[in-house]
Amino acid sequence: MCGIFGVSGHADAAALTHMGLYSLQHRGQESAGIVAVGEGGAHGLRAMGLVGEKFGPDAIAGLPGPTAIGHTRYSTAGASTLENAQPALVNFKGGHIALAHNGNLTNATEIRVQLESIGSIFSSTMDSEVIVHRLARSNAASPELQLAEALDGVEGAYSILVLINDTLLAARDPNGWRPLVMGRLGNAVIFASETCALDIVGATIEREVLPGEIVAVDAAGIRSIQRPAAPVLHKCVFEYVYFARPDSQIFGGSVDRARRALGRQLAIEHPALGADFVFAVPDSSNAAALGYAEASGLRLEHALIRNHYVGRTFIQPTQQGRDAKVKVKYNPVREILQGKSVVMVDDSIVRGTTTKGLVALVRAAGAREVHMRVSSPPITGPCWYGIDTPDRDQLIAARLSTPEIAKAIGVDTLGYISLDGMLNSVPGGPTGFCDACFSGNYPTKPPSVAQKNRMGGR
Repeated sequence: MCGIFGVSGHADAAALTHMGLYSLQHRGQESAGIVAVGEGGAHGLRAMGLVGEKFGPDAIAGLPGPTAIGHTRYSTAGASTLENAQPALVNFKGGHIALAHNGNLTNATEIRVQLESIGSIFSSTMDSEVIVHRLARSNAASPELQLAEALDGVEGAYSILVLINDTLLAARDPNGWRPLVMGRLGNAVIFASETCALDIVGATIEREVLPGEIVAVDAAGIRSIQRPAAPVLHKCVFEYVYFARPDSQIFGGSVDRARRALGRQLAIEHPALGADFVFAVPDSSNAAALGYAEASGLRLEHALIRNHYVGRTFIQPTQQGRDAKVKVKYNPVREILQGKSVVMVDDSIVRGTTTKGLVALVRAAGAREVHMRVSSPPITGPCWYGIDTPDRDQLIAARLSTPEIAKAIGVDTLGYISLDGMLNSVPGGPTGFCDACFSGNYPTKPPSVAQKNRMGGR
């Protein structure tokens, strides 16, 4: 999962992109980058780490021009190295190409082998680079047709921003897996993974980039190519459950409202009779816990405090990093928990190690009973479309039953929302969403063994 942001037609495009990336930092914390285009050509800046740590005013001032794209990375294909940081920037026969990608290409290995057989030399291990090579080889008459040709036969999930010289292109895959929105700031056109990034720069929301669409923006105006969308869309439901910020609108709906509805449905399906109160595992579960409290009649408490100077544990690239951050990220409020029977609401359980550590904290603070409630179904399979859920043998719900998981993580009771309950709770549901990591119903063939071994740097 990554965050992408792009600007066309603003004198301070790089500065706006820098600001937009702050709002998308939750989508990737391994590396970040910005490429800007002006009269002096294309200039790029990439670094490992957070946006605020690496890109100061002097660095942004060195990226002049009215057009820019930016990226925050959380690796799902290719190792966590500077070589794989984005946006990618290359020179080619027609000038320069830059690309920022959110998603995962399931047939990238096959395409890469084909390109290497005709002489292409790759400088990274990320799947996105195959699109750059295809763009450089295209002889199509316009940038948007070049991108359409480059994407022909590419499978999997992609919301991408591309610079071909001074033309900014935005595209989504035909299945619509990842969100991408278009906004306006005066005469400037802005694209972002989520609307919260438009809000921070003062832009207004215009519309979503449609599944299968390519939008081109340059001095000549705005143009669009609509490639065929999939007969059935596969928008990632986990964006609503966990990944997107609650103040965003994605896929045409409010993330906050979706999570409240998930919490209400969870309370209906799995009440906790006799519990004293409800609390969230902050911050991504706050709205779900509020919904649970509303539907159950239990009061909502802030019993677990998050240290906001520590990043998201789910998107740490290694288990060691996840374990270390859990220990410093949360602290229980003993005065609230002491002697109480509590409902602990979280958005998901992946490996179970994070949850087990949190339950131990709550128990140590004096909770008498801990009733775990989860606003997504059991995760039983990996995601091949841009979220770093691990292989089945690392997923606790693929190995253990719900009672066994409850015992393993140390809770008195455990309740997951049902698959139907989740899909009926999100805006636009129950159809049109990808639920493969819960249901096993994958809409594409699996990636090659070689690519699966590289995904997420595992």
